[in-house]
Amino acid sequence: MGIAVITGANRGLGAEWVHQLLEEGWEVYAGYRTELGRLSTFENPNLTIHQLDVQSNESVENFAENAPSHIDLLINNAGVADGRWRNLTEIDDSWALEVIDINALGPVRVVKALYGKMNHASLTNVAMISSLMASIDDCHMGRSYAYRASKTALNMFTVAMKKEAIEDNIAFVILHPGWVKTDMGGDRAPVEIPDSVSGMREVLASRTLENSGQFVQFDGELLPW
Repeated sequence: MGIAVITGANRGLGAEWVHQLLEEGWEVYAGYRTELGRLSTFENPNLTIHQLDVQSNESVENFAENAPSHIDLLINNAGVADGRWRNLTEIDDSWALEVIDINALGPVRVVKALYGKMNHASLTNVAMISSLMASIDDCHMGRSYAYRASKTALNMFTVAMKKEAIEDNIAFVILHPGWVKTDMGGDRAPVEIPDSVSGMREVLASRTLENSGQFVQFDGELLPW
């Protein structure tokens, strides 16, 4: 086991990441934006929590300063939906820019701030929680303009970062958690939260510098760009 950092850890997938890693004996440093949510229910000496707003450089830098000095795993989970606008006339451009800021630039801010603590002799894994909706090849229905664009941008940021991170022994994986029963996924979603996280953990277990930057579904299926 080792030390993991998880963003957006107060509910949904993020909170389940915290739960499962603590159960496996990891030390976890968890970020939440405003409310503790499920984090308040965990009683474990291996858990440390800290406020984090991925839109704020100051908040990200403060979060990173208080993080452990050696990090083995980063789960960039924080993100938002966009309202699923049905057509072009409904797009709110100011909110669209905010979605892109949170979902695409937010994780980059976190990687940048924590990079020095992930750059060490042993392999560090960085998981970017993306979505199949980031796939240009798979965009058959349209809608969710900003969410799709934000996750596609996140994928490209990740592929670009992984090329220089390889020399620092840092491997990236872009993960699609599936259509999960979360606040964002809704009750009709077929995948339960624990199953999604368990699957993503199995994908992480197979990460190396050689396969860094792949776009992978929670069940191990490689996804089209």
